[in-house]
Amino acid sequence: MNTQHAVNYQRIASAIDFIREHYREQPKLDAVAAHVHLSPFHFQRMFQEWAGVTPKQFLQFLSIEHAKNVLKETQASLIDASCAVGLSGTSRLHDLFITIEGMTPGEFKHGGAGLCINYFFAHTPFGELLAASTHKGLCHMAFVDEGQTVALDALRGLFPNAAYTERFDERQRAALSVFSQDWSRPEKINLHVRGTGFQLKVWQTLLNVPSGGLTTYSGLAEQSGHSRAYRAVGTAVGKNPVAFLIPCHRVIQSSGALGQYHWGESRKSALIGWEAAKRIVRA
Repeated sequence: MNTQHAVNYQRIASAIDFIREHYREQPKLDAVAAHVHLSPFHFQRMFQEWAGVTPKQFLQFLSIEHAKNVLKETQASLIDASCAVGLSGTSRLHDLFITIEGMTPGEFKHGGAGLCINYFFAHTPFGELLAASTHKGLCHMAFVDEGQTVALDALRGLFPNAAYTERFDERQRAALSVFSQDWSRPEKINLHVRGTGFQLKVWQTLLNVPSGGLTTYSGLAEQSGHSRAYRAVGTAVGKNPVAFLIPCHRVIQSSGALGQYHWGESRKSALIGWEAAKRIVRA
């Protein structure tokens, strides 16, 4: 690391420490920038390059995480949770939860109570798969490598109080058809996924990588508008909640190495080879 990079790193680390210490005060951009002796413009640009999110988004994530802990571990009301993280009222907490978590704070507090999730175990050319959906669309899809019980427990852990029904519905059928249909005319599939704005942007960009095609982590970072945040992009790729449909298996290292894959490097290699073969047949 050269001298300037070391200085920049120290500034970002100092800014993160400052935000962590003062997040209950909801510090403004000017205050954090002044703490590290930079103009707000240069500080915001530097912070986003290093962290992959803006200082405001980072503060929002901290606030949400603390609010989640308050709601989980205590019997606090929503107004108490709002005050605990320095927000002016429940409406701001509500807006943050909708933006970052994809649900209201009340829904989070109650563990998805009132949410109905259908799930189904299916066999694919690449092993057993668990697909789950809400009334809005597919919310989860994961390869099953450690048994159905473990896979279902992981799904239940996302919304412990939701109502789960083993049922094969149209949303799952459309999702699973990707293993047999003509990909030149893909069926419309609605997704209902939760994630930060940064994660959603990365996943949206992944959807633009064609079947049979590949990209790199640095290429994906550039395409998503975060050219210097490839590490943060890699983390977002690893948080992908919908296997195959959000095609994180199409991201490889710049060296040509396959790189890691949540469901195993062998499966990643098989998926890439299968898609490449289908692309040649279509051509």
